[in-house]
Amino acid sequence: MHQDLVLILGLLFVVSILTMLSPKLRIAYPILLVISGLAIAFIPGMPRVSVEPDLILVVFLPPLLYEAAMHIAWPEFWKWRRSISMLAFGLVFFTSVGVAYFTSAVVPGFTLAMGFLLGGIISPPDAVAATSVLKSVKIPRRGTIILEGESLINDASSLIVYRFALAAILTGSFSFGAAVEDFFAAAVGGVVVGVALGNILYVLHRFLPTTPSIDTSITLMTPYIAYLSAEEFHFSGVMAVVACGLFLSFRAHDFMDYRSRMQTNATWSTLGYILNGVVFVLIGLELPVVLEGLSREAVMAGIRYGTWISLLVIALRFLWMYPAAHLPRWLSPRIRRKEPSPGWRLPTMLSWAGMRGVISLAMALALPISLPNGEPFPERATIILITFVVILITLVLQGITLPFVVHWLKLEEVDPRLNPEEQKLALRHQLAQAALERLNRADVPRDELMERLRANYRRVLDSTATGLQELHGEGLPTQPAELDELEKYQLAAIAAQREALTLARKENIFDIELIRKQEARLDHEEARAEH
Repeated sequence: MHQDLVLILGLLFVVSILTMLSPKLRIAYPILLVISGLAIAFIPGMPRVSVEPDLILVVFLPPLLYEAAMHIAWPEFWKWRRSISMLAFGLVFFTSVGVAYFTSAVVPGFTLAMGFLLGGIISPPDAVAATSVLKSVKIPRRGTIILEGESLINDASSLIVYRFALAAILTGSFSFGAAVEDFFAAAVGGVVVGVALGNILYVLHRFLPTTPSIDTSITLMTPYIAYLSAEEFHFSGVMAVVACGLFLSFRAHDFMDYRSRMQTNATWSTLGYILNGVVFVLIGLELPVVLEGLSREAVMAGIRYGTWISLLVIALRFLWMYPAAHLPRWLSPRIRRKEPSPGWRLPTMLSWAGMRGVISLAMALALPISLPNGEPFPERATIILITFVVILITLVLQGITLPFVVHWLKLEEVDPRLNPEEQKLALRHQLAQAALERLNRADVPRDELMERLRANYRRVLDSTATGLQELHGEGLPTQPAELDELEKYQLAAIAAQREALTLARKENIFDIELIRKQEARLDHEEARAEH
């Protein structure tokens, strides 16, 4: 117990230090964590770290998916649902089929069912790796939503392929028609369970007295309840978690006040950071366990096959991406009218953002050791080693080069509504206008204090209007936007208040609780000013 606690604390410390170093080294933190995990694993005297696959599939996966679902905007997810589905379902099956036929033809001892099993394992890309790499570069919002949406759904489709292929190997029989029927039943059933649970929790949150701590506690339990409930009925737990997360995030403004939202967002941000960091380090630490019991010849063969299959899955993603992006537009005039053309740059970026991650390793490690008749599971060690090689090659090769690919492509936002600066100015203008309308009602006093408050909102209206005019070429482009100046001096004023607060704390004149409340007020003001 003591050793496990030391190991967990050590992992968290390593994750924190490496995440702080990643901007300095200009390497996305998932890549740095995996490489560091590999290095740590081969330190002499380092204890072997063997993680139960169920720990990742049941303990880590539900909250990671739920956190991702909470941060994706439902209207945008729904807008690009066709593109997301083409990748999350179509590309997963296309990759599984390609890997199945390639491995059954090339890898000695592999049957078609084992090929489908490997295809299901390595087909889902890891969006955490992609989005963390892409934070350092600017890409169209459409690309971000498609990548995040794909990652929410493709874990479910790949797990279903994995389970059907595993059942075929264990039982020796396989029916394609029954598999397709079971797939849709599992997916639809998972969505139904997730939405039903979301509605129940919505009612509890909205109509029962809660506090920020209660709301946060319920959200921490929600992904596990959704996952386990769906799995109990043999539906897709992943689809249940995603559906529940999307539903509750879309309705959060209806049942959570600002305190609950701030506390919940902060808690989930920290939890997501910890879980993602730990699982990427664990990928590297697992290598000695993967190599255990394999001869040198078997290791070299596994690396060779893993390299070939890595190149294959990269090529299959490119082969799927361009027809998936353009064929629906050629067939449907309605799509051509409604959606801007993706061109060739966006599909190229999406094709190169196919890094594999922790879900693939978890599925590989979850393979049973033996068949029902007691014989060893065929090629288990080879499948795990190939999976590890595919994760390592795609994560390091594509992860390190992706920012350069994005710069080379010179991606531009194709939807004029998504100009971030224009949106920011327009929304602040609209909110200030609503505030002024409320303050101008007859029931609001006309004293000096209220006039000062009204004047603040009038200044925001004027500065945002000026900023919008400049963006549209109607103002004087050589002058800095007044809104930016206002924010700059707001932050300077807040910094001065923080210095005064630090001095007051040292002088020990004021009550410490009062100082903490003023510090919290400044935190909120600074967060508001920066957004």
